[in-house]
Amino acid sequence: MDRECALLLPGVCAVLAGSGSSLPDDTSLEKLLDWFTGITEAGGSLLEACPCLLKLISTVVHNSASDPGVLSFALRLTGLLAATEESFKTIQEHSVLNEVFNLQHWQEAGLWEDPCLRIGWIQGLRSMLQHPKALSFFVQSEFIDPLLQLQTDTSLFIAAAANQMLAHILLFFQPVPPAGCKGVDKKEKGDGMTPSSADYTAVVKSISGYLQESLVPKESKNVRQSLQTLKLLALLLAQAGPPLRDKLLQTVGDSLEELVTAGSSELTLPLMDVILSACSSSGTDERITRLLSSMLNINKPADLIHAAAAFLRRGHHDTVHTARAVRILLLPLDIMTGQTLLGTISTADEHQFSVVEQLKSKSSCISMICVCLSNTPQITLTPPDVLPCLPVSIVTAVLSLLKICSGNSPSSSTGCSEVSRNVIGSGKVQKCALEALTTLTSSPGAKERISEVFTVLIQYLENPDSDPTVLHKSYQALLKWTSVCTDFSFITDQLRHDLVEVVKKRVCDMRWEVKDSTVEFLGHLAGVCDSIKAAAEERDASEALLGGCSTTPLLREALQDSESYVRASAISALAKTLTHRWQQGATLTEEESVRSVLSQGRADLDWEVKVHTLVLAELLLDEAFSGHPGYKKGSDSHHASPHAYGVVSEQAYTLHTHTATHTEGAESDLAVVVEQGVVSVLLSGLVDCDRPVALKACRLLITLRETVCPLSLGALDASAAMATVSCELPGCGWGREIIKILKMKKSDQAKEEDIADQRGLNGAEEGGDSVCVSVCEVLRSLGLDERMEVLTQSSDHIHNSPLSLLQDILTASATHTKPGEEVIVDCY
Repeated sequence: MDRECALLLPGVCAVLAGSGSSLPDDTSLEKLLDWFTGITEAGGSLLEACPCLLKLISTVVHNSASDPGVLSFALRLTGLLAATEESFKTIQEHSVLNEVFNLQHWQEAGLWEDPCLRIGWIQGLRSMLQHPKALSFFVQSEFIDPLLQLQTDTSLFIAAAANQMLAHILLFFQPVPPAGCKGVDKKEKGDGMTPSSADYTAVVKSISGYLQESLVPKESKNVRQSLQTLKLLALLLAQAGPPLRDKLLQTVGDSLEELVTAGSSELTLPLMDVILSACSSSGTDERITRLLSSMLNINKPADLIHAAAAFLRRGHHDTVHTARAVRILLLPLDIMTGQTLLGTISTADEHQFSVVEQLKSKSSCISMICVCLSNTPQITLTPPDVLPCLPVSIVTAVLSLLKICSGNSPSSSTGCSEVSRNVIGSGKVQKCALEALTTLTSSPGAKERISEVFTVLIQYLENPDSDPTVLHKSYQALLKWTSVCTDFSFITDQLRHDLVEVVKKRVCDMRWEVKDSTVEFLGHLAGVCDSIKAAAEERDASEALLGGCSTTPLLREALQDSESYVRASAISALAKTLTHRWQQGATLTEEESVRSVLSQGRADLDWEVKVHTLVLAELLLDEAFSGHPGYKKGSDSHHASPHAYGVVSEQAYTLHTHTATHTEGAESDLAVVVEQGVVSVLLSGLVDCDRPVALKACRLLITLRETVCPLSLGALDASAAMATVSCELPGCGWGREIIKILKMKKSDQAKEEDIADQRGLNGAEEGGDSVCVSVCEVLRSLGLDERMEVLTQSSDHIHNSPLSLLQDILTASATHTKPGEEVIVDCY
């Protein structure tokens, strides 16, 4: 702790100890605890550095008028101070522990009903219980019973904290943790941390008895208690070592069997979590295996589906149970679509009748089908001896379901019509089915259905009843299936025509979400699979799907949209489209719209639009200079040190550009990017008020500076040639800001050659005519390196500090004597 903070801390303690004190910023106490915790974790002793903390705690707990938040803070701070044996002993000698955690004192004072106090009590004890002496204090103070009662606290937050607390006690103090035990942090436990066997045995006995009694609900109102107990048990079984795990299973085995037999729907998933945790930790325990078999044979269809899904999600490799879970999850799809997914004996499936009856209820039908769909990708990847059908049959079933949902399936469908009508028009099922279809591209044999996949997806895009999210997922599925396609010969002229027409229609949709999804699709389509060529024709994916349709006019139109999300997506899509065209051999001069697009994007009010405009500018720099010695792409040169404020484009663009080196004629390339407006975009971005924009612009300007005007002696000739290239700075707006920076640099560096005539700069600053300046001189005079350092350093280094926090608390307390004065408290 530095000296300034140590001097301020006693005053802060006095503020907190004051009667009824409260702080304008209610997170200040959390920040204080974070700071103290950091000091403790770094090996520092808070008691030695801050003896005033003990006085603060003692004063607060004896003052019934203290703010509940401050009382909670005192409880948690006490636990933090007592987390080491040495500090624990010191605090105990001052009789502080008994005062702080005395439950009877808080109850008699009428403060225990406040949730702040209860959570402070739990978290304080949790922080303290890091060594055997703390456990002995906990046991001797008889805190286990109140902690067990808090498992069902009216506050779910408090109940969860109490749950975690019990798990910590049992797992942290295990007498002999086995090698590789997941639940024990060896670094925390260290040597000599084994507690008294009597203390630990007492805790295990109490908690085990509680688990046994509270697992099975005696009444419907006790279901919540059973739920909390199952959560605790699952946590313990997943992390406990063999002695504790075996003890727990022996204790709760009968109760678990009773719960499985009772078949409470509310407890199905947490019960599966317990059983699967036991399976993972105990291997082939016959009793647990029997419980698992029972869970996968429940009579309630909805519970059965959820249990099967939970089993698959845990990734067990039990062939028998996996095969069982797969059949359960495929049964609703088999019934709904009429596809033969369960083999020839599907009609004899033991749950067929009950599942059909359940599917006749619309809400149950939608819920069950969605669970099945979310698991279909994992099902198709199971071993062939487990899967009752070919994986491609599942793809066919999902496509059939999509047709049913949109009402395109014929009435003579082999599926159960009484059930099928429940999903017609269901957006929830459509979304789940489209998500499943998107991930089924990796399924064996899936490509056999690619023609049908494209047909169904285009129909969804054409459907006027499709909501924006369904359309978005349809585009995503179309892109994913395009990315795995190696032969586009199946694309008929009709399919191509339909897709082109629907894209033209959707890009003008009344809903901005639809326009945004469509524009994104066009950009991704240009960027995906550029290396894929059709087997029978020299056309790539974009051309195969859209034919000769140019998407540039559509994207240019989207740049005029009133919604900023659409404009940002349009700029991004244009960047990908231009990259795609350059890879096909187009030259920069063929893209007449580049300058106007950059100018429009630069002037946009939305920061994301401006960032995507800078991405386009970056592509133009790459195209112009990637063959120049020393040029480093902006993304390549800065990926080593990413920053939270940096905006990185989703796709790494690779351009097939000049193969010759640019030692000669580089000035012409610089002139080209100036003419295109790239330099103007970068300079305007540098002085933008949005940090992500300024940061990206600064990075690109540094890259440009290092390329076109290096300071090495060997580059003097090149620099002289580059110095002849100039750009125009407008006398207002961003140009005026750049000129101000140049004037400041000029006054600081009077020995350097004049950037421009002084009179011209003055006139521009006052809103006069524009000024022409040398690009190289501007790049060298802007102080880009210093600016980059500032931009990559957030304001936290000034405001997010312990000293600032202590000053804020002291300043806030002064407002009680100056009630008319507003105090702004830093929130970091």
